[in-house]
Amino acid sequence: MRLHHHLHEHGRHPGHHHDHHHPFGRHGGGPGQLGRLFAHGDLRLVILNLIAEKPRHGYEIIKAIEEAVGGAYSPSPGTIYPMLTLLEELGYVSVAPANEGSRKLHAITDQGRAFLEANRPALDTLLARMADAVRAQPGVAAPAVVRAIENLKLAVRLRLGRQPLTEEQVETMAAILDGAAAKVERL
Repeated sequence: MRLHHHLHEHGRHPGHHHDHHHPFGRHGGGPGQLGRLFAHGDLRLVILNLIAEKPRHGYEIIKAIEEAVGGAYSPSPGTIYPMLTLLEELGYVSVAPANEGSRKLHAITDQGRAFLEANRPALDTLLARMADAVRAQPGVAAPAVVRAIENLKLAVRLRLGRQPLTEEQVETMAAILDGAAAKVERL
């Protein structure tokens, strides 16, 4: 089923929001709680478009989306990775192991390019809406700062999830984080 038909059939046509007060929709998410940016099917197009630009890892896709909206929204790995699996199952992307560890490199297939082109009007509308939403948000932090914050949060979560820290590691991590906070305050 074509995305345009699917979105229209389910009342979620690109560019039509249920909440006109928030450019990102009505659900919470991202810095400043700007809300839901993507209607059903929109994220699939954005991810596929990013992969069409160049093969990417999941983490690179998260960061590219975050930067595209000026740091106003950062999709979670729990959103991106299942979508990448779906795109692979649909035959829109191929996956190859990357040289560094277990990260997978996603590349667009001919079938994926055809899907993207068939949905070009919806994608163009979505990209314009994303750009408009960024311009409409006063005080959104610089994308590089938001990226760095999210990178730090992810690094801490991943480290804490691996194995319990020793008391020395806890003290070292706390000192590093406290030191970074003090440097930021002095800016």
